[in-house]
Amino acid sequence: MDAMQDRHRLIVMRHAKAGELPGGPDIERALRPRGERDSAAAGNWLASRGFRPDLVICSAARRTRQTWQHVAPALRGDPEVTVEQRLYRADCDDLMDIIRLTPATARTLLYIGHNPAAAELASVLTGTEIALSTAAIAVIAAAGDWPDLAAGAGELVASWSPGAAH
Repeated sequence: MDAMQDRHRLIVMRHAKAGELPGGPDIERALRPRGERDSAAAGNWLASRGFRPDLVICSAARRTRQTWQHVAPALRGDPEVTVEQRLYRADCDDLMDIIRLTPATARTLLYIGHNPAAAELASVLTGTEIALSTAAIAVIAAAGDWPDLAAGAGELVASWSPGAAH
């Protein structure tokens, strides 16, 4: 058996391109048409590489929920989806704490959230500076169980960003 198959996979995704909402709350910003296209392309990329989540944790922000809505159709399947208010303003340490609570039955977890926390999470786990543009993805193999997730405990196995050839 391949060592990669013995690991958990964390898919870190930054929400797709959102518009502004002058005078409105940031949490209600919606995706722009480009964001909708990029999200669908991200879903196609994930599906084409066999990265299908067992569990999705998504920030409560409108733009992250919409990102998932456009990613999901390409993935075929019905993962459990949790919309988590705490993810909206979470920093990297908060994200690590939340991810450590992932049930052992989830081999692949998709987190859809915000920068700078998303990029910092990917960078801290892999020990490599990872930039995440809107709709970008970092797929990280993590040794051990979710509660053992720690800095440097991951390996970047794949990445994608809109408009880039990967």
